Amino acid sequence: MSTPRTDDAAVASGPLDKFFKISERGSTVGREVRGGLVTFFAMSYIIVLNPLIIGTVADGTGNFLGGDGATSVAKVAAATALIAGVMSIVMGVAANFPIALAAGLGLNAVVAFSIAILPDMTWADAMGIVVLEGIIILVLVLTGFREAVFKAVPVELKTAISVGIGLFIAFIGLVDAGIVRIPASLATPVELGIGGSLVGWPMLVFVIGLILTIVLWVKKVKGALLISIIAATVLAIIIEAIANIGPQTPDGSNASGWKLNTPALPDSPVAVPDFDLLGNFSLFGSIEKVGIITVVLLVFSLLLADFFDTMGTMVAVGSEAGLLDEQGNPPRTRAILVVDSIAAVAGGAGSVSSNTSYIESAAGVGEGARTGLASVVTGIAFLLATFLSPIVDIVPSEAATPALVLVGFLMMSQVTGIDWKNIEVSLPAFLAIILMPFTYSITAGMGAGFIAFVVIKIAVGKASKVHPLMWGAAILFVLYYIRGPLQVWFG
Repeated sequence: MSTPRTDDAAVASGPLDKFFKISERGSTVGREVRGGLVTFFAMSYIIVLNPLIIGTVADGTGNFLGGDGATSVAKVAAATALIAGVMSIVMGVAANFPIALAAGLGLNAVVAFSIAILPDMTWADAMGIVVLEGIIILVLVLTGFREAVFKAVPVELKTAISVGIGLFIAFIGLVDAGIVRIPASLATPVELGIGGSLVGWPMLVFVIGLILTIVLWVKKVKGALLISIIAATVLAIIIEAIANIGPQTPDGSNASGWKLNTPALPDSPVAVPDFDLLGNFSLFGSIEKVGIITVVLLVFSLLLADFFDTMGTMVAVGSEAGLLDEQGNPPRTRAILVVDSIAAVAGGAGSVSSNTSYIESAAGVGEGARTGLASVVTGIAFLLATFLSPIVDIVPSEAATPALVLVGFLMMSQVTGIDWKNIEVSLPAFLAIILMPFTYSITAGMGAGFIAFVVIKIAVGKASKVHPLMWGAAILFVLYYIRGPLQVWFG
């Protein structure tokens, strides 16, 4: 275990130093500020990506977040930055830990593509499910039950969930960039580009953006994702100004146009943020739309996706900062988990999806951050970013989605944590991983993994070794898969 580094330059600075224990942890105010800013730039890509994931998808009634597809991206961007700012500050003050929070990648994909698009489901209903998940996970933290659930799910399935979501996110990125498309001939389910070729300037922007993202990442450039998004956006603006490409059209007459946003400079780079999305959730509206069993499973899916990442993130960041005790636990673990759970509730209430702790906080720790003051600085930077929604609105998906592909790679790399020679766990993990992108549903993939795990254990005579929580989850997922016939049978 590493220990906090000391520095002769670390000096007491009055109440601020005493409250955050800055000098006690071998840091300085300047180092904390620098670390907080580095963390912000490392994770600020979420202000762009979250709107592109949840702000461009119609719900089960055909409506976008905020009810208007033309303004939803800017609204989501402003709300995303606001909730991230507030919760990062709360984490810094309440838990005094150098970890920042924002809308979770993967979690937002669950909300957009497994919940909001269900028939008759509204975005308010979907965000209500996020709030319910946050409340439940908070109760699990306060009662100590979170550790029990953590132990109930086999580690290979935990890994498979993360890997599958990563593969799904990468697939979403390729689809939103137009690299993967449904062919006009319908001869195959999908194809590369148009007719099997990369055609048009927008695809070139994606390719250049992806190459730049990879190069910056392998060279360990801080803020690599944000830099690549900005550079690709500038290139897209120049190309659009010269070539006047325009957006893709519903009739397919401009297939090589921009997939989502058309890049063009706004009249002003700043604007008064629109926070109309705040409070736009229906806590129990989803039950009337899809039934209690489906709601329970959707909450369970979100909970699992949210559940394990936070514990891994706080341990990883704490280890990097040298703040772990002999048992490998960071200081004020309960406070960290409570704030993270409240962030899930806040994300749903703010209509931006569940907020969670970010592993990118390790970048700030690498710059010397050791206390919650760094998180406060990160939070303040996010609050200032709420005024930059016009800039976010000009970012085309072709410029932003290379970051999704890289994030997918990072999540996919965890696949080595699965023992592929042990078929009792590797086969369920495999089903979970492949069905997430293939069915365009994270819940469907998770269900296949859970059910297969229980079935295999029964087949090999090890049913008694299956945790009761796994039995319950498998039964719920079976009901989820046959909910259509069940609705017919029971009216």
